Amino acid sequence: MAAKAGAFSDIQDTFFAYVRDIKYATMITVDRKDRPRARVLFPVWEVVDGHPVGWLAAYKTPVKTAHLAGNPHTTYAYWSPRQNAAFVDSVSAWAEDEESRRHAWDLYVKGSPPGLGYDPAQYWRGGPTDPQYHVIRIDPWRIQLVRGADLRSTIWYPDS
Repeated sequence: MAAKAGAFSDIQDTFFAYVRDIKYATMITVDRKDRPRARVLFPVWEVVDGHPVGWLAAYKTPVKTAHLAGNPHTTYAYWSPRQNAAFVDSVSAWAEDEESRRHAWDLYVKGSPPGLGYDPAQYWRGGPTDPQYHVIRIDPWRIQLVRGADLRSTIWYPDS
């Protein structure tokens, strides 16, 4: 049976440690026929008003765009060979405003959480205003952490 976390702060350090260690997440979306589709990406994370918020720099492909338009519910799965895992069930949406694009860019550059990030100019040479640079905002509604040593699971849900 999984333990329930009362507040995100109860699991924050472990979540960030797993994300920092694993780095890449498998993003799962569903198509219009409710079939899953997975791709490996690199979100960054922050805490806003006590809740986790993720940001994903991405190319705005027709598949991702159609999937998010049809169903914004997504899962981001992190897994390490030590069997540590984090599963982030969320609502994801394109954040097209300039402030969000710059904010996510800055989080990637500084590393968020600390120790996780990269220079997005490697992919988008025009900086945060590059027309090919897009951002997805990730708002989790459930996070499950699994510790590989004993497969103990902890689940967090935001306050209702």
